[in-house]
Amino acid sequence: MPDITFLTNDGKVVSAPEDANLLRVSLREKGGIPFKCGGGLCGTCKCLIEEGRENTDAVKKKEEKLLSAEELEQGYRLACQTFLKGDVKVSWEEALKGATTGARQVSPKAEA
Repeated sequence: MPDITFLTNDGKVVSAPEDANLLRVSLREKGGIPFKCGGGLCGTCKCLIEEGRENTDAVKKKEEKLLSAEELEQGYRLACQTFLKGDVKVSWEEALKGATTGARQVSPKAEA
């Protein structure tokens, strides 16, 4: 099972099944990645895969619309669109205005 290290959340480490969605793991395990829509429309869950980019799936069209080519090259992804194949270390900008930190157990669709 892949390990996910939430660097911005004091380096919290959790395990998740292979092919797990990064945002869903963050919500379930209180990883702290901010979110609003959960569907690749708002960009609130933008995060940086600092280690283990090779352990993520291919960038989606929704990500290409919300992230610049430079951001994608640097390793930025939308957590809601990212599925894991191995260990990753992820960080994000703290407390974007109006974002939910994932501290509550709420499905992203309930937020819409």
